[in-house]
Amino acid sequence: MKVDHCDHCEALVFFENTRCLNCGSTLAYLPDPAGMAALEAVEGEPGLWQRLGSDRKTRYRLCENYSVQNICNWAVDAETDSALCACCRLTTVIPDLSVPGHKEAWAKLENAKRRLVYSLHWLKLPIIDRHQDPAHGLSFEFMADGPDGTEPVLTGHDDGVITINIAEADDAEREKRRVQMHEPYRTLLGHFRHEVGHYYQDILLNDPAKLDESRRIFGDERADYSEALQKHYDEGPPADWSENFISTYATAHPWEDWAETWAHYLHMTDTLEIAAACGLALRPRDSRKPSIDAGRLRKATANGAFEKMIENWFPLTFILNNLNRGLGQPDGYPFVMSDPAIEKLRFVHEAIHEYEPTVVRTEQSTANR
Repeated sequence: MKVDHCDHCEALVFFENTRCLNCGSTLAYLPDPAGMAALEAVEGEPGLWQRLGSDRKTRYRLCENYSVQNICNWAVDAETDSALCACCRLTTVIPDLSVPGHKEAWAKLENAKRRLVYSLHWLKLPIIDRHQDPAHGLSFEFMADGPDGTEPVLTGHDDGVITINIAEADDAEREKRRVQMHEPYRTLLGHFRHEVGHYYQDILLNDPAKLDESRRIFGDERADYSEALQKHYDEGPPADWSENFISTYATAHPWEDWAETWAHYLHMTDTLEIAAACGLALRPRDSRKPSIDAGRLRKATANGAFEKMIENWFPLTFILNNLNRGLGQPDGYPFVMSDPAIEKLRFVHEAIHEYEPTVVRTEQSTANR
């Protein structure tokens, strides 16, 4: 996340804001150039907006989910035909809004998805929606269990379609599931990052040499998924799981190892970017304690240098976890990275930065958690 400021008064604004708290200007996230902006209505042209204090030739419309539903804060270039922004267009199924609490859940899910989409754009990853590719495009379905717990909805991925059970938007329910499944970390954004990892595994590993290397590092994904998952739930992870995996769930199957590693890579890049944008630096008096140089952090984030990212990630999690403990909160990053886990992160990093589009595809389907 970048740090943005209001175009009208220069006050600090955040990614989720719809109005500047200082001057009251209407805010929206613009697709190009990407970032938060203060808008003013175009005189004599109802429904059209322009950016304050900058290019006033470009016209925008507020996403329909912004102007009508009040669950989005993105704008749409007025030259496009769609009433929805690029992020909202990815959602193909929403919950029944006549049911109390469903609209609030939908809003939380869309908020997490916008952060995911921002990260995907920042990493220059392809985002092909279902309108562009009806068979394999990326889409999101937000669904609820049937009445009285019937017809349970499984959060998972199936050839580009990511389904999220809206119960995950209920903080109490999500915490209950986290405890039941013995997970140290469970968030809406974490779900999105994990599931989209399955989608990009199919895209990024379509080169035979890259796929062979992935099998060497993560294991052979052709192993029966259902059997592997059942064994994981019946027997749990191996006792020495932390020596080779980033999480217990990563031990279930090579697909899940990739998705968990991918999610952690997105955790890292997004957190490092905001730390760099804020100019974070750690300069402890005791040289034995971790340190961060803001300049090096910014360069590492901008250049995508993996070694520098890892070098700065450990001190960043050190301060993050200790600040949380000082507030009586659980660790913000409750994980320990082994050398094999770091090598898997390196592979994900290289797969992203070496990606070149191709028409070759393999199909995969997962339903998990």
